[in-house]
Amino acid sequence: MNVAGIRPMRRLFAVCALLGLMACTQAPTPVGVSDPLEASNRRMFQTNLALDRALVGPASDAYGEGIPDGVRRSVSSFSQNAGLPGIVVNKILQGQLEDAAHNAVRFLFNSTVGLVGLFDVATDIGLEERDTDFGETLHRWGFSEGRYVVLPFFGPSTERDAMGIAVDFVINPLSYVVETPESRVFPVAKVVSKVGDRYDYGATVEAVLYEGEDPYATARLFYLDSRRYELGGEVADDELYDLYEESYE
Repeated sequence: MNVAGIRPMRRLFAVCALLGLMACTQAPTPVGVSDPLEASNRRMFQTNLALDRALVGPASDAYGEGIPDGVRRSVSSFSQNAGLPGIVVNKILQGQLEDAAHNAVRFLFNSTVGLVGLFDVATDIGLEERDTDFGETLHRWGFSEGRYVVLPFFGPSTERDAMGIAVDFVINPLSYVVETPESRVFPVAKVVSKVGDRYDYGATVEAVLYEGEDPYATARLFYLDSRRYELGGEVADDELYDLYEESYE
């Protein structure tokens, strides 16, 4: 156990607790689009498209077609299990202690009976993952979503969720208690799992990124409506459902 690494984690929790006390009212779900950075966002969107065409898309096809489905599921399960301690922390910061305990028990089952998470045995006994992230934590603390932004590699986001992504990188306790080189397995598994997701949801990705008159606006709509729905808002646009239906045709 890397005891020295726990100290920064304690400082991070202290800052998060202070922020939680300062902003404890859940932010209202916004409507419309705030995209004053559209020109630079569109340039980044095109850069990400070029990366997807040249690298991510071909790599996902090679991975999906060359690796057996069972192996891919195990990699995805391992990656999800490794991320659970961070989800538990976020649930605690959101005050959702029952969900935190639920996810902790899930992590325990999959880390033991499921062989360090290679097999998802917890779902079969009713311990499904109750997902969240630090972006949702900020939402529950009262922070507004801010402007729409397109991030390198990560793609569509908002200022609040971009901050959440950064914090989620360091909030997982596993990164402080598992020493290197073993701890390097976690980010590698997550990247490989994302490549697998690109293959599994390829039809939806293709519909959003490459079809239609304005893929940028479509991706923006898809992200904002999906994210707001995740955070408890209502989705009024039928276009979202059309995209989902296209992925299963």
